[in-house]
This record gives sequence, structure tokens and C-alpha cells, in this order.
Amino acid sequence: MIPPDPLAPQLDFTFDEPRTVRRIWPVRELVGQVRELVEQKYGDVWVEGEISNFRPAPSGHIYFTLKDADAQLPIVLFRRQAMLLRFRPEDGLHVLVRGRVSVYEQRGQMQLVAETMEPVGAGSLQLAFEQLKERLKAEGLFDADRKKPLPAFPRTVGIVTSPTGAVIRDFLNIVARRHSGLNVLLAPVSVQGDQAAAEIESAIAHLNESGPNSSCLVDLIVLARGGGSLEDLAAFNSERVARGIASSRLPVVSAIGHETDFTIADFVADLRAPTPSAAAELITEAQHRIAEYLATLDHRLTRAARFQLLQARQHLSRLPVGRAEARMATLLHRKAQRLDDLTARLESAFASALRRRQELVAARAAAVLRHDPRQALAAARSRLQDLHNHLHRGIDHLLHANAAALSSLDARLHSLSPLAVLDRGYALVLNANGGVVRSAAQLNPGDPLTTRLADGAFTSRVETTSTGNIASK
Repeated sequence: MIPPDPLAPQLDFTFDEPRTVRRIWPVRELVGQVRELVEQKYGDVWVEGEISNFRPAPSGHIYFTLKDADAQLPIVLFRRQAMLLRFRPEDGLHVLVRGRVSVYEQRGQMQLVAETMEPVGAGSLQLAFEQLKERLKAEGLFDADRKKPLPAFPRTVGIVTSPTGAVIRDFLNIVARRHSGLNVLLAPVSVQGDQAAAEIESAIAHLNESGPNSSCLVDLIVLARGGGSLEDLAAFNSERVARGIASSRLPVVSAIGHETDFTIADFVADLRAPTPSAAAELITEAQHRIAEYLATLDHRLTRAARFQLLQARQHLSRLPVGRAEARMATLLHRKAQRLDDLTARLESAFASALRRRQELVAARAAAVLRHDPRQALAAARSRLQDLHNHLHRGIDHLLHANAAALSSLDARLHSLSPLAVLDRGYALVLNANGGVVRSAAQLNPGDPLTTRLADGAFTSRVETTSTGNIASK
């Protein structure tokens, strides 16, 4: 306030105190103004602190508090940005968050709307690797008791890798050199990039599908890739690929990177090979060992045969020629007799087996004939024909019986017919109305009459009438 002027009373002047103008803010408007100022001032900041009160929402948004020893700041990370994180935030994690400071008007609360986040002291990929590794290990996906043994002699191997890299060429070269009879089925995929994990998971599932003969297309699966940085191997550190390997019914060999590279796929797979080339050698190891063993046996057999032949020649050279020829002839005769004996036994066994097969075929043919629908159909047709003949005979008999009855009735009807009476010389007299005249009393002179005889009729007219018994007259 302005202090009063001491000369004002002497000069007869009066002054009013200045009035202060009071502005009343609506809460929404004031908070909105503060929000705009804060967002303009702190539109892009980096904040470091420790995560606490981590709350993922069903909508996909992430809410947590970033704190240090003296203060705390609410953080919101919306779903679109949260999907781009390469690690899973959790309480106690020291992170660096970039975003803009804003005010949540409904609560009047300052918060940081995060755009990105990265861990302090470790890369996001490495942290994501460690987190996923610990989680899958806790679920038992790395346990040795769930790992499947590899088939010793696979017929077909499915390899999931890039079709254009050097990995597939090296793999095929080693397989051709160590086990030329092994079939290799390539499932081409991208081995790095955003779509690589989905393609690898789909390829593993496809190789597990059943083929035309209700068996899998391959006997085992090899997951192969050359070396690279942690970013290049990100697809093989994804949860999708880990779950795909764990759900595979076929054994999976992981051959990713160099010998010093380790991925999540290596821990989940049934066997880890240091390199793709080493995987090819491990798969063909049993076949290669057998080939080497057979080669050794062949060499030993050749040496033993040569030694035996040499001894036989030395022994033969010490024997007289006649005795040698006799012994050789005896040996040949003995072998020939043995051969004849074995031939006879073989022929007898073959004939016996053939006879048993023929009897079995005959028995089964008879069983088939017993159940042959053609025989049942022929029997049904025969029965139908019998029923048809029986029906015709019944109908004929019924018709004859009915015809005889009808003839009898016709005779009886004819005997009772008035026409039959006419045949005996009688006549019917009809009046003009067609009525039968039964008495002379019904007639008057001059009435017209019609007389019906057996073979015709004639008309007449009444002249006189008389009553009484005519026969007596």
C-alpha cells in the first residue's frame, strides 16, 4: 500500500487507496496453463533414477515411479513406445528415461511422458537376454531331463537358415564328405531383422508337421547362423524362437555364431554345436565312425586274407602234387555235397512255405467267397423268383375259383331271370307307363298294351275285360 501524504490535510486534498484487482482461476485453466509452460520448458529431457511401483496396465501402457534418494517422479510409457523396449522394466532397475514433462490435469500431478528408456550400466539387449534367460530357466526350459537325444543315424536333416549365406554351403560340403547318403531339407528363413523370429518359429513348426506317411518330414532339426553382434543375433535370443524350440517334437541342434557366442536358443536346444560346421560333423559322427570302422575291418580282412593265402601257398608248395590234388578234390566234393544238401533243404523249406501260403490263400479265398455279396445276391434272386412263381400260381388259382363261383352265380341268376320264364312260353304285359299288368282289373277298354315275348314284343289295345278263372271256363 502507498503511505498517506502528510501535506494532503493542509491542502484539503483527499486521495483514495488504490484497489488491488483479484483474478480468480478455474482449476482446469490454471492446471492447463502450468502444463503448457512445463511442456514448453521441459519438452525433451533425460532423467536418471531407479524404478519403483512398476504397474503394467491391461491396455499395454506402463506406469512406474522414477526415484532417487531425495525425490520421485511418476512416469508413464504408452503402449506404442512400450512395445519397442528390448528389455522388461522391473522394480529396482536403474534406468535412463527420455521424454517430456507434463501435468496430468485430472490429478494435478506432474509426470514424465516417456518416449524411450534404457538401462544404466548394461545395454538393453544384454539386459533383455539376461531377463529372458532367467525366466526360461525358472520355467525349466533349460533342464537336462527334457532334452531329447539325437538319432544316431538320421535319414533326413532339416536345417533352418538363410538360403544365401555361407552356412548352408559349408554344411552341405561337410555332409557330402562324411555321409553322402544323408538327405538335407532346407527351410529358408531370415536370420536377422524384425521378421526373423517369426519365420524361424514357423519353420520349426513346419518341419514338425507330419508327412504323407504319417511321419515327420525330417529326423532332427538344425538351427544355424554365422557369427555376429548381439544385435545381429537378436532373433535367436527372442522368446518366440525359444518357445518354438521347446515345443518341437523333434530334437533341435543349435549351431549359431562362433564358439564364443551364446544365445537363448543354445540353452533351450537339445544340443549346442559351436559352429554350423561342427553341427554337421556331430550329426554325421556315428555314420562317419562306422565308415571308419568298416574301413579298418576291410583293411584287416585284406591283410588276413593275404596272410592266409600266403600260408596256403607255402603249405601247398611243400605237399606232393598228387596229395594236394586229392585233398583239393576231396574238399571240393565235400563242399559240393554240402551244397546239394543245403539246396535240397532250401527247396523243401521253400515248397513247405509255398504250400502253407497256398493253403492260407485258399482258406482266405473261401472265407471271402462265403462273404461274397454276389452269392447272397444270387440266393436273394432265387428266393425272389420262387416267391414270384408262388404268387402267380396263387393268383391263377384264385382267378379260377372266382370264375367258377361267378359261373355258378350266373346260372342261378339266369334261372331266376324273368327272361327265362318267357323262354317257356309266357309273356309280360306292360301298360302305357311300362308297368307290369298283373290283373284285368287294372285295364280299361281302349288302353294300349305292350306284350313282351321271349324273342320280341307287340302292341295291342284292350277291347273288353273280364275277371274270373279263365282256365275253368
